[in-house]
Amino acid sequence: MRAFHSAFRLSAVAIFSFGVSAGLTEARSAKATPAVAVGPQYDTTHVYVAPENIDAFVKAFLGTFGGSSTKQVEVTVTPTPSSTNSQLLQTPVGTVSLFGFKTPVPYPFGAERTGYLVVDLDGAVLSAKSAGADVLVAPFPDPIGRDAVIQWPGGINMQLYWHTTKPSYAAFQTIPENRVYVSPVRVEDLLRSFLAFSHGNIVSDDPHAPGIEIGRPGGTFRRVRIESAFGKLTVFVTDGHLPYPYGRDVTGYEVSSLTDALAKAESLGVDILVQPYSSSGRAAAIVEFPGGYIAEIHEVNK
Repeated sequence: MRAFHSAFRLSAVAIFSFGVSAGLTEARSAKATPAVAVGPQYDTTHVYVAPENIDAFVKAFLGTFGGSSTKQVEVTVTPTPSSTNSQLLQTPVGTVSLFGFKTPVPYPFGAERTGYLVVDLDGAVLSAKSAGADVLVAPFPDPIGRDAVIQWPGGINMQLYWHTTKPSYAAFQTIPENRVYVSPVRVEDLLRSFLAFSHGNIVSDDPHAPGIEIGRPGGTFRRVRIESAFGKLTVFVTDGHLPYPYGRDVTGYEVSSLTDALAKAESLGVDILVQPYSSSGRAAAIVEFPGGYIAEIHEVNK
């Protein structure tokens, strides 16, 4: 499920202990599935807010990051009867598919974190299954294409979608990161599955990342960063002992100036849940937009 535009234009196990673990070796070499990604600019964060919070969210999100929105429309984006207001917010640092459901949200919609555009939906679903994903919602038609919802090991839900008419979006200035939290028990299965599906690569795997990044200063945890044609994925491997709001942050947005972005955000009603801190070459903060969407914002030290 994704935002629909006007005129249907929307149409913990440390790998380093082995040098390179067997699981990671498999993940990097498992290229049997066809490449199905289109590009990072077509991968959207799914944000659900109450209809009365839509305008405030749009104003705050675009005011913080720039960009524009498609016209809001009322559509059915699930395979069973439902109704939602929907629009697509496109910024230089990330895209949001915004939903304000006017009816109860059918299960399991609302739990998917992102939507990934693929070149062939049936082929992508087959590839995801062969890589180890579960299919929570089998492919179904929508007003401008087809959709499915899958789940990766560790309980990571995402949508796959395909447009009848090929979309054309501008490339991002900076690529956002999909931030997922997973247990040590399931992380190797997640890495192996997602890498085989995405044809991505692990760009860093730190078994002793600073605990301040998950609200636990003085400790460490494992952090894995992945890049693929879908974009960036950061995996936080934890025991689940996370102070609020860690684990609720869905996407990380890279900006040129964290100070400026936070000043704009606060002036538009965005709450700063985690004050700026520095770690691993970043200055970062966690914020909550009107309607409840929680995100990380960071500036990379040059």
